[in-house]
Order: sequence, then C-alpha cells, then structure tokens
Amino acid sequence: MPQPDMNQIMAQAQQMQQKLQEAQAEIAASTVEGTSGNGLVKVTLAGSGAVQDVTVDPSVVDPEDVETLQDLIIGAFQAANDNLQQLSQEKMGPLTQGLGGLGF
Repeated sequence: MPQPDMNQIMAQAQQMQQKLQEAQAEIAASTVEGTSGNGLVKVTLAGSGAVQDVTVDPSVVDPEDVETLQDLIIGAFQAANDNLQQLSQEKMGPLTQGLGGLGF
C-alpha cells in the first residue's frame, strides 16, 4: 500500500479548516427562531446561542396562569435551540464527515 502524500494531506486539511471556519462564521452571523403556542411566543437566537429577542402575545399573559406562559417560553426556546442545531448540522455536517477522508 503506497504511503499518502503528506503535502496533499496537509493541503486538504488546510482547505477543510478554512471551510469549517467559513461555516462557523456563517452560523455565528445567522439568527434562528423558535415558536410555541401556535406562534404566541417567539424566541430569536443568534448563531452563538445568545437570546436576541423574546416576543409574547399579550393574549397569553394571564396573572392567574403564569405556569402556562413559562411553559410556552421554554417551548419556544427549545424550538429555537433545535433550529440552531439543525442549522449547524446543515453547515458543518458535510464538512466534518469529510474529515474521515483525510485519515482522521
């Protein structure tokens, strides 16, 4: 079995690293939303995962039922987080799968 060309492997690794950095920058510049209660609560996350905005429809604000509002906020945050993970997988997945071809 012939030995792999180390220069070629290094060049591929550098290209992969550049593509990963570009994908990470694209994710960081993105925003995702998650909603719950048929859109009554919306959470917007930055690509970094930081919460940028929370919007609550006034119709779900009931001082007698704070628990429901709390559940809706948690649901919207979880949906936004799921969307962020999906975005990351879409951008990074093909690149990280390609690392196997470099012998890693």
